Amino acid sequence: MTMNTNQSTPLTRTDYKTLGLAALGGALEIYDFIIFAFFATTLSKLFFPPDMPEWLRLLQTFGIFATGYLARPMGGILMAHFADVLGRKQVFSLTILLMAGPCLLIGLMPTYADIGILAPLILLSLRILQGAAVGGEVPSAWSFVAEHAPLRHRGYALGVLQAGLTFGYLLGALTATFLARVFTPQEMLDYGWRIPFLLGGPFGLIGVWLRRWLSETPVFLAMRERQAERAAYPLLDVLRRHKATLLPAAALTCVLTSAVVVLVVVTPTLLQQRFGMHADHAFALSSVGIVFLNIGCVIAGRVCDRIGQRRSLILYSALLPVGVAVLYGSLIGGWAWPSLAYAFAGLCCGIVGVVPSIMVGMYPADVRVSGISFTYNIAYSIWASVTPLLLIAAMPWNHWICVLYCAAVALVGIFCARSARPAREPLLDEALYQRG
Repeated sequence: MTMNTNQSTPLTRTDYKTLGLAALGGALEIYDFIIFAFFATTLSKLFFPPDMPEWLRLLQTFGIFATGYLARPMGGILMAHFADVLGRKQVFSLTILLMAGPCLLIGLMPTYADIGILAPLILLSLRILQGAAVGGEVPSAWSFVAEHAPLRHRGYALGVLQAGLTFGYLLGALTATFLARVFTPQEMLDYGWRIPFLLGGPFGLIGVWLRRWLSETPVFLAMRERQAERAAYPLLDVLRRHKATLLPAAALTCVLTSAVVVLVVVTPTLLQQRFGMHADHAFALSSVGIVFLNIGCVIAGRVCDRIGQRRSLILYSALLPVGVAVLYGSLIGGWAWPSLAYAFAGLCCGIVGVVPSIMVGMYPADVRVSGISFTYNIAYSIWASVTPLLLIAAMPWNHWICVLYCAAVALVGIFCARSARPAREPLLDEALYQRG
């Protein structure tokens, strides 16, 4: 199964099947990773001493969540090496298994009341394993889809993929909403919290089964025929020949990360902690935002193909703080329809669908996964681990802190529009499509 190789030909039914399988498998893996964030308040009561202040327990729980991000480079760089050397598909399937196992174990493990300090330590270890798995998923997924899609439809294909990945956030939010409505707070503490993690095991197996139907990318197959042109150690080649690309790629990652962190990770917790919403209401609002984030990613991908990557980057960087300002304005001002504000914020976070199409073009095919993995995972791990803690800690002093933060990030995105450029050397992708 391969996508067509004519850069101007519309996506075919086979193309959409490949794209759909890749996106759905990624959604199931992202669910396994993000479900921790939706139950952070509950986990903080179960895995830390009961006499610890609530704010400190929550902060330490988010610290463990953030450790999953810090572990991303470790797994991402290793798996990216094999993706560039052995193939995209093999690593693309392996990451799901590495994610689902720890998710299942979290659902089975004892709490602080059972084994004391060992509980948060085991939880920390499992999050590290999950972080290593997701570090290999995103760069492999971007490269896999980009190398299957015709060049003129690459933005749209990657936008759909990002919508699929963010659908994993939606699965987490819907699961959290359902459980919050079915179980009482005490029942959630007793046993209900285990259910979403136990679901992660079957989700992982489904993801592996889905990806067995995928085929290797035509770009990697073309590289395999040209063995002499392939780098033996792709990461070293990135560090030697593509140093100028590292900083812009890392900055773009921070812009993408900020949109996800504010909309999906931080705001649902703040809705409960600072705005006094019941858990099920907060998760339902978050679900609305994620649905429109999915839609926004697809629209942004199409816009990227129509007006170009740089203009799309400027447009969606500017829209990011506007959407978040409307959302927090509705919360602080007590507007009647916060769901509409959350939906608008989701659409304005289309930067999540723009950044991938820029980054896959910044590295040539022979080192693409390694290049993306190195810059993306290091930047994402630092940014996503520190930002939630800082925003939650700063919220009592200024309820507009998320808006101010997104405004600063938007300036970074606009600046990157000038510095983020495609790889200088001819891309194997282009040569392949031209021959087709």
